Amino acid sequence: MLALATIAGPPPSAHAQAKEKRVGQKAAHAADIDRNGVLILTRSALLALDQANKTGNYTVLRDLGSPNFQANSAAKLGDIFANQRKQGLDFSAVAVLEPQLTLLPRIEPSGMLHMAGFFPSVPLQLNFELLFEPVNRQWKIFGVSVNLTSGGPQAPETPVAGQPKPTDPGPPPDAPSMAVQPKTETKPAKP
Repeated sequence: MLALATIAGPPPSAHAQAKEKRVGQKAAHAADIDRNGVLILTRSALLALDQANKTGNYTVLRDLGSPNFQANSAAKLGDIFANQRKQGLDFSAVAVLEPQLTLLPRIEPSGMLHMAGFFPSVPLQLNFELLFEPVNRQWKIFGVSVNLTSGGPQAPETPVAGQPKPTDPGPPPDAPSMAVQPKTETKPAKP
């Protein structure tokens, strides 16, 4: 389940991004934001979405966004996130869990702050991608994308190409036939 709420078009393809770099536009660069700033932005955006999904009222989420995000009506945001609302998903764990970033905060050529990651939890893990637009010296929500996946490590469904399938190792090995004795301490000989 993926939900993205922005009025921007689809992200540019890798070819288009490479062309922009050749034409002389700035490339994305690391954002000057500390850990607390990341926590505040991430948690406030995702908790606002969680509360909107729980109440069915998307006006606060909308009002927290940038003017471009606010071009979406509360009803349109309700439509975008309807699937999550119907499933009764609960994102409140983001208030206490520590996010793990998979895309460190960076400033895109458009001037937007972009970050992505997940909140590790079991049985479900919340994955997120966020875009913030600068408005009056504040970062305002421009785009929110979230989905839930199984938490914890997962084994691949099919073996990776070129790797042999694991075979049955058989029964465990027999115990040693001799008891292992502790080593006795010897004293050094006196001259």
